[in-house]
Amino acid sequence: MSERVSVDMWFDPICPWAWITSRWLLEVERVREVDVRFNVMSLSVLNEGRELPEPYQEYMRLGWGPVRVCVAVRQRYGADAVRALYTALGTRIHLGKEQLGPELYRAALTDAGLDPELAAAAEDTSLDTALRESHEAGMRPVGTEVGTPVVHAPGPDGRQVAFFGPVVTPAPKGEAAGRLWDGVLLVSGTPGFFELKRSRDLDPIFD
Repeated sequence: MSERVSVDMWFDPICPWAWITSRWLLEVERVREVDVRFNVMSLSVLNEGRELPEPYQEYMRLGWGPVRVCVAVRQRYGADAVRALYTALGTRIHLGKEQLGPELYRAALTDAGLDPELAAAAEDTSLDTALRESHEAGMRPVGTEVGTPVVHAPGPDGRQVAFFGPVVTPAPKGEAAGRLWDGVLLVSGTPGFFELKRSRDLDPIFD
């Protein structure tokens, strides 16, 4: 049996595609020797200074809240608590279609068994230094032309690889999840490989 390895994913809770990728990675844990750690990046940080449509600018303004809450949870409770909070946030945001704001953050924290008073971290700009450090750690190997999800993992030859994606819907289950993982590692571990893409013809499917 191969030794289990650690895989890191960087997420922003508001991104539906990252949410689907995260659920796929949890399936991969079941069928491959990997343990997934969840880390925070921020679409609000990524899009600072960019020309964006007005509705998306407002979404980016609201997007500071949940990532700050995740950083506060990481600082108080550690990485395992971030994993639990991400599941709680994503379930409410993407499945429940709940609006971003203090009520959602308090409910998600409670769902994850964490202090609901940490919802106040959504407005705490002192957390932004730690947020930017986490964001930079995730994005540095893949550049700023992509968003989330970003994954760092040991490649087939043991060297660390990093990539954006995969963007997939719905999340593959069981051995199908494992085969996708094997393929992603194979192409991302190929020197000089940068891109494999086709136009999206489906909206996110969360089942």
